[in-house]
Amino acid sequence: MRKFTFLFSVFALLLLTACGNSVSKDSISVIKLADAGWDSIRVHNSITQLILEEGYGYDTEVTNGTSTAVFQALQQGDIQIYTEIWTDNMEDIYTSAIDKGDIVKLSTNFDDNSQGLYVPTYVIKGDQERGIEPMAPDLKTVEDLAKYPELFKDPENPEMGRIIGAPSSWVVSKHLAEKMKTYGLDKTFTYLAPGSDSSIIADLVSAYKKGEPWVGYYWSPTWVTATYDLTLLEDHPFDQEIWDKEKGTEFPPNDVVVGIHKDLQTQAPEVVDFLKNYETSNDLTEEMLNYMGENEADPDETAKWFMKEHEDIWTSWVPDDIAEKVKAAL
Repeated sequence: MRKFTFLFSVFALLLLTACGNSVSKDSISVIKLADAGWDSIRVHNSITQLILEEGYGYDTEVTNGTSTAVFQALQQGDIQIYTEIWTDNMEDIYTSAIDKGDIVKLSTNFDDNSQGLYVPTYVIKGDQERGIEPMAPDLKTVEDLAKYPELFKDPENPEMGRIIGAPSSWVVSKHLAEKMKTYGLDKTFTYLAPGSDSSIIADLVSAYKKGEPWVGYYWSPTWVTATYDLTLLEDHPFDQEIWDKEKGTEFPPNDVVVGIHKDLQTQAPEVVDFLKNYETSNDLTEEMLNYMGENEADPDETAKWFMKEHEDIWTSWVPDDIAEKVKAAL
């Protein structure tokens, strides 16, 4: 059985903690997973839930909230599993939680991802089939944006360009705002931090269908980067010292890991053993998301499709008897 709850704020987390967690440190019947608000984590959650429910017999529940809020819930034990922790985007709180022993990293889900500022490729190269001429043929790097504020005009402030950032509740949004100041882009561009991932997508898709210029934050793997021809603007090679000081490099390498609350090790050791083997890749995750977008499928439908298409992958994560139970359910 699956349940969904919503986590709106740190206040809600404190309330949950104050009420106490009725889960024993030695046993558990309902395993809760974190949904931080994007499609790939929802598909990975659905894959995990299918295996937990059909293979191991657990009920599952998903708690929705910002990446920071659900991470704090994981650290406090109100959530047991976070299938897609973008470690560098929440480096301080992640490192602190690991060092304290509150959470345990079990595996690297994937580490061949990318993130940063994207433009539709037709902005640079044009699109002959659509009759679109190159708009900024010399645009290669983030710093090059300084030459093109008039191209990416802010409809609310036509004297400035506009860069669509990450949602304001995401840690990466602060990194992007700092990067703009480092490169002096804040003098000629406004930085718009939308309320959600879906707001970024809506703005991008609207511009893309019209063949209009657009620049903004996104990441891979996503169904967006799998579906649309986008170019990630280059940046200076990553340097930890420069990044820590002023964010004047490309984004750091980002291990996307599967993390658990420490107590799950004694509550459900067989589940921990399964999650230690959980590993995909950028391409596999993007393949799932591409299917999701093309078929207007929900995360559960996408998870089932993936597990039928790639039985050899997920069956290697679990014992044979568990795999047989899950295959029978599929």
